[in-house]
Amino acid sequence: MSAAVGAVSTTKDGPFNPHVEEELKNNNGVEKEKLPQKDAETEAEKEKEDNDDSKLESDRELDLGPQFSLKEQLEKDKDDESLKKWKEQLLGSVDMSSVGENKDPEVKIVSLTIICRGRPDLVLPIPFTTDSKKSLFILKEGSQHKLKFTFTVSNNIVSGLKYTNAVWKTGVKVDNRRKMLGTFSPQQEPYTYEFEEETIPSGWFARGSYAARTKFVDDDGKCYLDVGYYFEIQKHWPTLQ
Repeated sequence: MSAAVGAVSTTKDGPFNPHVEEELKNNNGVEKEKLPQKDAETEAEKEKEDNDDSKLESDRELDLGPQFSLKEQLEKDKDDESLKKWKEQLLGSVDMSSVGENKDPEVKIVSLTIICRGRPDLVLPIPFTTDSKKSLFILKEGSQHKLKFTFTVSNNIVSGLKYTNAVWKTGVKVDNRRKMLGTFSPQQEPYTYEFEEETIPSGWFARGSYAARTKFVDDDGKCYLDVGYYFEIQKHWPTLQ
């Protein structure tokens, strides 16, 4: 979603470039044959999106996955006062009602919100309820926007939660980025993460339909959300209903 709602990432393959088709035409004398628009996830596979997953896995130098459930960790050596304080400092204020017997953390992405200046917030509940082959939302070229999302963590600590996003226009990848979000402990209240503000690209070549794929993955390679969708960039905002 980064072309429309992504943040400045810590790692990305290059800046969002909606003019890539024009550059191909100028460099090669003929415009690259456009690929038919397909389901976003299928198109993502054809563009070797799995290579990005391999990059995420290669970033892990050590396997730091928990060997015990968080409840077991908290109850272990509970009579050792110094160890108890150390755990409290490490884990912070853990909501015991969110701690389970399962050793694996559970992350639920509750919603994605697009915040644009002078416009009502566009909340995209998970899972998406619209037709996957139609545009999920429309953004005005040149406008300011940022992404905010909420998620819950239960059972255990989630380590190295990452946001990844790839965007295609007529089959050509125009943006690919990753953002390290951090490590989060279980709690009943949802976490909120807000990205930095960005500007929607503008110009004739920027307008049109885009396919995107958004994922949330942790250090252990566990994927908590993997969604494909379409969005549009147009000259004007759509009329508010």
